[in-house]
Amino acid sequence: MVPPKYLSCIKCLVVASGIAVAAGVAFIYSGLYPMAADDRHTALTYWALETLRERSINRASAGIDVPADLDIPERLLAGGADYNDMCVGCHLKPGKTESDFTLGLYPVPPNLAQPQRGEVDLEARAQRRFWVIKHGIKASGMPAWGLEHDDERIWNMVAFLRRLPSLSPEQYQILTARGSTNSDHH
Repeated sequence: MVPPKYLSCIKCLVVASGIAVAAGVAFIYSGLYPMAADDRHTALTYWALETLRERSINRASAGIDVPADLDIPERLLAGGADYNDMCVGCHLKPGKTESDFTLGLYPVPPNLAQPQRGEVDLEARAQRRFWVIKHGIKASGMPAWGLEHDDERIWNMVAFLRRLPSLSPEQYQILTARGSTNSDHH
């Protein structure tokens, strides 16, 4: 049996929780929160969404086995051609800092041609990139390429992403040209 002095605290917590839930539902249905891509989130909302995204991707990608042969030229060439066809519009290429398309996106997609800050664990980065390419990210514009592409093809793009920040615009052009040997992927 719960002592009477704690019973009133429990009742207060239940009532407060009910009021908080009702207020949250009322806010959601009010339509007051701005959803336009040109009206940025509040700092708290942005932090919450970014933290949720990053923690979710870290958890989901942690057990993925990274192939040992990511650095072979065949993967780099195949992944480069796919990156150029499917990704460059949002994630850019060497020598490019924005595009008409990226200017209108929110959140702004990362410029993958630039060195990434923070992550130093290459295996974790490969796991995360594979997972993101395969499954996409809700409400961000990042599609789930795994619906149409097999894991091998996705790993080829991950292999290319490892080298992308170190490429000059000329090297990028050479590595992303789609030749007749890999045109079946297009």
